[in-house]
Amino acid sequence: MRRDGWRSNSLPRPSLLRCRIDTLRSQPEAAHSHSRKHTMKIEKNTAVTLLFKVSDAQGKPIEESKDPMVYLHGGYGNTLPKIEEALEGQEPGFQTTLALQPEDAFGLRDESLMRTIPRSQFPPGVKVGGQLEGRGSDGREQIFNVSKIKGDIVLLDGNHPLAGKALRFTLKVIDVRAASEEEMAHKHVHGEHGHHH
Repeated sequence: MRRDGWRSNSLPRPSLLRCRIDTLRSQPEAAHSHSRKHTMKIEKNTAVTLLFKVSDAQGKPIEESKDPMVYLHGGYGNTLPKIEEALEGQEPGFQTTLALQPEDAFGLRDESLMRTIPRSQFPPGVKVGGQLEGRGSDGREQIFNVSKIKGDIVLLDGNHPLAGKALRFTLKVIDVRAASEEEMAHKHVHGEHGHHH
């Protein structure tokens, strides 16, 4: 941590969805799960494996999952409420495309999340498009995207990169299983690429 409170976020740049679909985790082994018979429906406390594509309102691709992803269903904040609503009661093989307005996706832009800092406080090696960890107005740690470097001034944006955008989500359910007691207690799915404690 730098003395001025800003530090470079040296972790790999997260998925664009990570801020809200934070506990979607890659589960490559689930790619073969479609060969088994499944009768379980998506309901509270099920682990749902799916493929997704995200595009803007004009259909321009933004992000696509290369491997199946898994999340804990049931109001745990693991994914967008409208996605959970669309998948509730469905089974493996279900496919749908959702058109979501900004308020149902990653929210409207909040200009109060913009920050300007002197370049002298800027950690070395971070460029436009990079990320810094700092503190929001509420004192909590927050990720800021470096939006512009202008002379001795650095402009930071604490909004999600997709905030203010109408989006299309194409979803395909690959697998549904009952969540473990531990997963329910921790409110996220565990696995090879999931949370480790």
